[in-house]
Amino acid sequence: MTAPAEQLLPATQRALLHRIATAQSDGRAPSVVAAVRRQGQTVWNGARSCVDGHAPDDDTQFRIGSLTKTFTAVLVLRLRDEGLLDLADPLEKHLPGTGLGEVTIHQLLGHSAGLGAEAPAPWWERTPGSLRPELADVLGEQTRMHPPGRRHHYSNPGYTMLGALIEAVRGASWAQVLKRELLEPLGMHRTSPGPEAPHAGGWAVHPWADAMLPEPAEDLGLMAPAGQLWSTTADLLRFAAFLAEGDDRVLCAASVAEMKAPSAPPEQGDWEGNYGLGLQVIHRKGRTLVGHTGSLPGFLATLWICAEEDVAAVVFANATSGPPIGEVAAELVDIVAEAEPRIPEPWRPLPEVDAELLALTGPWYWGTRANILRLNADRGVELRGLRGDGRGARFTARPDGTWIGLDGYYAGETLRIVRNDDGSVNHLDLGSFVFTREPYDPAAAVPGGVDENGWRGLGS
Repeated sequence: MTAPAEQLLPATQRALLHRIATAQSDGRAPSVVAAVRRQGQTVWNGARSCVDGHAPDDDTQFRIGSLTKTFTAVLVLRLRDEGLLDLADPLEKHLPGTGLGEVTIHQLLGHSAGLGAEAPAPWWERTPGSLRPELADVLGEQTRMHPPGRRHHYSNPGYTMLGALIEAVRGASWAQVLKRELLEPLGMHRTSPGPEAPHAGGWAVHPWADAMLPEPAEDLGLMAPAGQLWSTTADLLRFAAFLAEGDDRVLCAASVAEMKAPSAPPEQGDWEGNYGLGLQVIHRKGRTLVGHTGSLPGFLATLWICAEEDVAAVVFANATSGPPIGEVAAELVDIVAEAEPRIPEPWRPLPEVDAELLALTGPWYWGTRANILRLNADRGVELRGLRGDGRGARFTARPDGTWIGLDGYYAGETLRIVRNDDGSVNHLDLGSFVFTREPYDPAAAVPGGVDENGWRGLGS
């Protein structure tokens, strides 16, 4: 079992505080609040404010903007897992009358449906949702900017469609479903569609003067599933724990992992980032961060989770622009990971070893390329190039004695043992590729056969 997280060292805590203090000062934000979770518990909270003695804490609500999309995506995946829909289904199958044709639920989740980025004027984030009472008012006349499935194009109206889908299938409002199926099971009692005291006020800061202007906090109506929610750093760290491992009360680990897989090619020039199903995925400094950024007039928010380091960071600011919140949250993860790297679990042998599987471990050759097969827990195996190059994958065992690929080039492919008439192993078959114990083993069923004269030197 993982040992409880220890308190961060004073130097690490100071570095975290320095980073958010710099963000508040340089970004000219009325306040910044942040928190870090490591190994299952909150290990640091910090805040800076322009008003002495009134810094927000981990129970102060801020508006989280597009972080709301991750919550909406979880609710859609729940419908899929219950068999009420398929992600490949056209939206029209469950929500007729949108005029979106063959646009699929999967494309909407991953922002590859080709829909516009925003609703038609007036600016939906600063005007009441009552101005857009119908889905047609959200989509506007030009419903598609790009052919569906071709590229990632972020779309707020797309998540409005998903919210309407949830309501149509569940027969209840998006807010009711969210509270019943996600917020209450995870104990997120300080996350809500509207502000609940104590909460921060949203501000715009003049770009060329140290002056502030209050921002309106409108009810977004149909657009709520794209950016309505208010939350606290404490609640979002609870959400981070769920996104790290899943929770069968809400969504199983396999479905949460599916949310993190890239769903469409990245936009040109953004090769360090992808979008899954309601989750952003970025790669920096050799680490993968998943989560989401969010903004609405008066507020900025980010949640990043690093599975490799078991660290999550949340940062809020109550300013329309200024602090680079997404980068700040990523740097909080960096500070903890670099100052206090995760101590690995002790090596332990398998609880039991199957002699027949053990006999399969070691070198296998695809043609002349050397690979190593290792035995993992629960009868799983891992196939990797001997030099760490080439195609490799982890495989999980199936009841019929085969394995299914979990990742890499062989994700979804079947690995099976091919035996001789006497029961001995002839070769491994992986998606039609033959892996033999010796390079081009003449005793194995190598496609195309093996020259009967065997291997030879230059003088042969």
